[in-house]
Amino acid sequence: MLAPKPVFFNKCTIGYLYRLRTYASPPPRPPPQLSLLADKCTSMDQLKQVHAQMVVSARVHDNFAASRLLSFCALSECGDLSYALRIFQSTREPNGFMWNTLIRAQASGPNPCKAIFLYMKMRRLGVVPGKHTFPFLLKSCSSVRSLKFCRQVHTQVLKFGLDLDLHVFNGLLKSYSLSGCLDDARCMFDVFPERNLSVWTTMVCGYAQNFRSDEALVLFDQMVAEEYEPNGAIPTMASVLSACAQSGCLELGKKIHAFMKEKGIEMGVILGTALVNMYAKNGAISMAWSLFDSLHEKNIATWNAMICGLATHGHGEEALSLFRKLQKEHVMPNDITFVGVLSACCHVGFVECGREIFQSMERVYGIEPKIEHYGCMVDLLGKGGELLEAEELIKKMVWKADVVILGALLAGCRKHGSCEIAERVVKEILVLEPHNHMVHVVLSNIYAEAGRWDDVLRLRKVMKRRNVKRTPGWSIVDDV
Repeated sequence: MLAPKPVFFNKCTIGYLYRLRTYASPPPRPPPQLSLLADKCTSMDQLKQVHAQMVVSARVHDNFAASRLLSFCALSECGDLSYALRIFQSTREPNGFMWNTLIRAQASGPNPCKAIFLYMKMRRLGVVPGKHTFPFLLKSCSSVRSLKFCRQVHTQVLKFGLDLDLHVFNGLLKSYSLSGCLDDARCMFDVFPERNLSVWTTMVCGYAQNFRSDEALVLFDQMVAEEYEPNGAIPTMASVLSACAQSGCLELGKKIHAFMKEKGIEMGVILGTALVNMYAKNGAISMAWSLFDSLHEKNIATWNAMICGLATHGHGEEALSLFRKLQKEHVMPNDITFVGVLSACCHVGFVECGREIFQSMERVYGIEPKIEHYGCMVDLLGKGGELLEAEELIKKMVWKADVVILGALLAGCRKHGSCEIAERVVKEILVLEPHNHMVHVVLSNIYAEAGRWDDVLRLRKVMKRRNVKRTPGWSIVDDV
C-alpha cells in the first residue's frame, strides 16, 4: 500500500484555514458568572487568573466584565492602581462607571490631582459625567485644597444641573471650606433649600478646621435649636470632634461632650475614642485620661489616641507605661501605636528602650517599620548622641531620606557638636532642596560652637554671596 502524498500549504492557504477556523468555530463564551469572580478575589494573583480567562474567552471586551476587574484593582485594599490603569487603557469604550471608578481611586490616591486631569480627559472624549462623578472629583479638590480647581468643578456642576444634589452640594461645601474660602461656603449653605444633618455638620466642621471656633460654636447651637440634633448620629459627632482635634477647638469639643451627657447618648467605642483624641490633642490630658479609664470598650484606636496624646505633650513615661499595659492586656498594636511610643522615648531620652521597641516591631509583631518610625529613631539616636548609628540607620532605609529625617540628624549634630556628620547631612539636604539656605546658618552655628572660626568665616562669605539672611525670631502673647 502506497503512503499518502504529503500535502503542502502555502501562506495564503494557511491564513485562509486559520481565519476559517477562527470565524467558523468561535470559542464558546463563558458563563456570566466569570465576571462576578473578580468580586470574590482576595489577591491580585487571583484576579490575574480571572483576567487571563476573560482574555482567552474574549469576554474582557465586555464592559461589565472589564468594570469588575477595574473595580477590584482600583478600589480594593489588595488591588493595584497601575494594573487598573492598564485595564482601563485597553478597554475600547470605557463606560461612565469605569471613569467614575478610576476618578474615585485617583482621588483617594497619593496624587489626587490625577483625578482632576482624568476628568478633563473624560470631557474631551465627550463622556457625560453624572451625580456619582462629582463627589469623588470634589474629594480630590478637598485633598489638594485648591480654590481654583474647586471653582472650575463648581462650574461643571452647574452646567450639568447637579447643584441641588445633596451629595454633590456637600462635596462643594467641604471643598470650599478646606480651600480657605469659608465665606463662599457659608453663602452656599445659607441659600441651600434642603439642609440636612450632614450639611450642617460639614459647615460646622469647616469653621472648626479653619480655626474659627466662635462661629463653629454659634452654628452648632443654631443646628441644635433648629432641631437638627445629632442624637444617635455617631458619624456626625465623631467628624465634628475630629475637626476639633485637628484645629484645637477645645470649647466646641467640650460643648459636644456636654450635649452627649445631656441627651443621654451612649458613649460607645467610636464616640469615646473621638473624645479621648480631641481632649488629648488639645492638651487636656487629665480629661482625656479620665475619659479613657471610664470607657468600658476600647479598640486599638482608643489606645493610640491616649498614647500619642501623652507623647505629644511631653508625658513620655506615662505613654510608655500605658504601652506596657496594652501589652499585658494582649491588645495588638499597629504602626500608629509605635509612632506614639517611639515619640515618647524621644521625649524622655530612653535610647535603649527605643531600640528594643523598634526592633520588636517586625520581630515580635510582624509590622514593617515605615519612614515615620525611622524618623522617630533618627531623632532619638541624634538626641542621645548616637550620631553614627543614626546615620547608618538612614542608609539602611528602603526609602530615600527626606528633609525631615535629615533635619532631625542635623539637630543632633548641633546638640553634640559633630561637624563632620553635619557637613555630610547639609550636602544631602541641599541636593533635595538647593534653595534651603537655612542649613548654612545651622552649620555655621555648629562651627562656631566648635571654635572653627575659619570655617565660620568661609561659610558666612558663601551666605553673603548667595544673599542668605537669618529669619528673625518672634513671639506672640495671647491676652486671655
